[in-house]
Amino acid sequence: MIELNQPIDEIIFYDTTVEFPQMYEHINRVEEYIKRPITRLRAKKDFEYYLLYHKPKIKEGSKNKNGYSFPYFHGRWCTRIKTQTLDAHFKDKRKFNIKQYVGIAADEYHRIKDKNYPLIEWGWTERDCLKYCCEKGFDFGGLYEIFNRVSCWCCPLQPLGALRQLRKHFPELWEKILDWQSQTWRAFRPDYDAIELETRFKREDCQLTLF
Repeated sequence: MIELNQPIDEIIFYDTTVEFPQMYEHINRVEEYIKRPITRLRAKKDFEYYLLYHKPKIKEGSKNKNGYSFPYFHGRWCTRIKTQTLDAHFKDKRKFNIKQYVGIAADEYHRIKDKNYPLIEWGWTERDCLKYCCEKGFDFGGLYEIFNRVSCWCCPLQPLGALRQLRKHFPELWEKILDWQSQTWRAFRPDYDAIELETRFKREDCQLTLF
């Protein structure tokens, strides 16, 4: 059993630059609640830069193309950049005996690697964690009233239902995805590019109106 009875020297939030606005507000509230700073890490460039403008190396499979384009199941470049950024942050601290605690929940056991996962040790699922946060007054700006799970708003790996909700409740973010699709070379998803999804959702809207 992992006991968190020793001082935590640093709390880190990795900012993908495509978090929901409510999530940034949530981090600010948590920081105020715990009365200590939260380190906000970012990659050297923002998500849009890597998506549209980065010049990938030949071995990265995008020769003569600008940007990595949208991430996909076997090409999650966004996760790789996150890992690289975190590794770089800890590089200068190698002289210390670092113990990292990662907030992966008990129902995400398949994601664990070689770090420390207190939520898994405690048997806390995502639902347990959300319940605890709500009891402490943190509602994530209502995001979990709209979505079952909350991650980057532009993630192509989220289900169609979540994308419908994104389009409905955050039209300005959905428009950003459409704009990116018009500038990049890979479809938003293997089954639909973003423009095709917009057509599908509009058709569904019309059917709902008719009935």
